Amino acid sequence: MARGARPWRLALERALARMWWAPAPTAWAHALRPLAWLYGRLAESRADSGRRLANARPALPVPVWVVGNVVVGGAGKTPVVLALIDALQRAGHRPGVVSRGYGRHSGHDGARAVADHDDAGKVGDEALLLRRRGRVPVFVGADRHAAAQALLHAHPEVDILLSDDGLQHTRLARQLEIVVFDERGIGNGLLLPAGPLREPWPPRADDPGAASRLVLYNADRSSLPGPGALLERGLGRAWPLAAWWRGDASAARPLTALQGRPLLALAGLAAPEKFFVMARAHGLSIQTWPQPDHAPYPAAPWPSGTRDVITTEKDAVKLRPDWASSVEQDAADPSQDSRPRVWVLPLDSRVPQDWFTAACDRTWGRAASPPPGRAPLPADEP
Repeated sequence: MARGARPWRLALERALARMWWAPAPTAWAHALRPLAWLYGRLAESRADSGRRLANARPALPVPVWVVGNVVVGGAGKTPVVLALIDALQRAGHRPGVVSRGYGRHSGHDGARAVADHDDAGKVGDEALLLRRRGRVPVFVGADRHAAAQALLHAHPEVDILLSDDGLQHTRLARQLEIVVFDERGIGNGLLLPAGPLREPWPPRADDPGAASRLVLYNADRSSLPGPGALLERGLGRAWPLAAWWRGDASAARPLTALQGRPLLALAGLAAPEKFFVMARAHGLSIQTWPQPDHAPYPAAPWPSGTRDVITTEKDAVKLRPDWASSVEQDAADPSQDSRPRVWVLPLDSRVPQDWFTAACDRTWGRAASPPPGRAPLPADEP
């Protein structure tokens, strides 16, 4: 249970989760089918309108890969985007990332660049993580096409764009859609609010984007029939929070260094249990401390008296380094510093090579790199 959440909201979320992720539609889900039909018609109309706008706009001079979900609640898009950044860079490409910047304060909807030490409240926690971890240009904006234009003008070296989320944001034209699923698959298979789907799955044969989609599973196994690949993933070394903010890899320690001590596991994710399971698999003794997805942290979110905290990078971008004590005090008297030691555990992910080759084939018609350079933006664009 997420601390600080209202009991009625938690009860509603649990009830919806039971209905959505049941293997077959329940009586309540069937009762909501009329609303699901209405949602589907509205979503289809909005998608068609977005495609017409995308077709009317000047084409971007580089390919666009959109990474997204067809289910609510997240399935692990950000680790996939980071894995794609790594794969593209290894292949000699120079990627950039556009994102809505989910969770930004109102009034920050215009396109803007993300800097290493930006406030997550202004750019979004996932966008800030992509900038810090991916080390590539990242621009955020409610209109991804405008964000893409701004990024390409600022960074003429970029030769491919990744869109973090935006599968349903059809105003951004794309060459490839990467649909991410976790172990839950599509639940009861119904559209919102009767089920967890934002759009029908599998896509209809006449779906304009069906031929340009590849599936990746952020899970230990495939959860749906049909082709798809498994994301290779695992926890990396433990970084002290201050060192993580500095980018000081020399301070990182193997996870075995944290074994045998009580740890508070802080995770503000759509599915925090995944982080907890991976921590336990590495022999760590944890007390779970889940928080709502994209939760802001105006103050230290752990209880007074906590000595050691492990957390995710998505949470780390919202934690202040001065909330944590120095790791050099491992053997010191805890009374010297009441702040806990906070350890950031990065998730290291990689896409399978054969899957990546197929993605390149669909984009450029072959697995090799595209021609060097790119066409200039149309002169009438900002």
